[in-house]
Amino acid sequence: VLLHFPAMPPDDAHGADPHLHRIVATVRAPDGPGLVVAIANAAAATGGNIIDLQQVSDPYTEEFGCRLVIEGACHTACVAGILQELVDARGIAFALHPDEPPAEVVVCCSSTLHCVSDLVARAATGDLPCRITAVVSDKEAARDLVEAAGITFHHVPVGDVREEQESELGRVLDGLDPALVVLARYMRVLPAWLVERFDGRMINIHHSTLPAFPGANPRRRAHEAGVKIIGATAHYVTAGLDEGPIIEQGVHHVGNADLEALIRMGEDVERLVLANAVRLHLEHRVMVFGGRTSVFA
Repeated sequence: VLLHFPAMPPDDAHGADPHLHRIVATVRAPDGPGLVVAIANAAAATGGNIIDLQQVSDPYTEEFGCRLVIEGACHTACVAGILQELVDARGIAFALHPDEPPAEVVVCCSSTLHCVSDLVARAATGDLPCRITAVVSDKEAARDLVEAAGITFHHVPVGDVREEQESELGRVLDGLDPALVVLARYMRVLPAWLVERFDGRMINIHHSTLPAFPGANPRRRAHEAGVKIIGATAHYVTAGLDEGPIIEQGVHHVGNADLEALIRMGEDVERLVLANAVRLHLEHRVMVFGGRTSVFA
């Protein structure tokens, strides 16, 4: 079924901001024929130009997903109004992401600092489209690094009662209200209630190629197993330990490297994998279907 939308006037005729020129739209729907044509017609009816469109049909959930970039003078409300026509007609769900200030990100770490230092540098240089507003840690190790970069540091130490530390961590994160929480080698297992609060907005880096070697000491266990590649996995955090949908992975051949060399090579992989995963999320290139993701390049 082809839907025909009336042409919409430019937003400046209604007093809207004429300087908003690019909108990223993500669309999901039950899979079926004609979806791309219907979505493209809707985008065209805004007077905008589709400069990028990527799609996927997930074979396990039988869902359709796409990411398109619309360029033009039309305001977000205009695009939303036209796409709304497809909600009832095709059962779509959509989200719009206009050009906006960099997303606010909070990073959590412990005493291993290679990932947090890399994220801080990438955000400061514009390599990542975000602003790191705070770093939260159960250790003091990152304080000097973080404060030297002009970022607020929150120390939430672990005392005798684990639940008290978890409650305080939740209070701090709620107060910061970030668009994304990144666990950059934060070596604590989070409670389910906190994970659920940031569902789809919390990314973890694990130092193995999941599902291999989940949990603690994956590098030592990998070395003991005689692996010939070492890797890292960035994934969304769920209540199951190291079981969340995988966003990005990377590997490095290690040959007969000793454990110390293997760890060093693995940390280099972690930096890149985590940065790529954060970038993909912030650019709205990741869709979760069940327990797996589709990633638009």
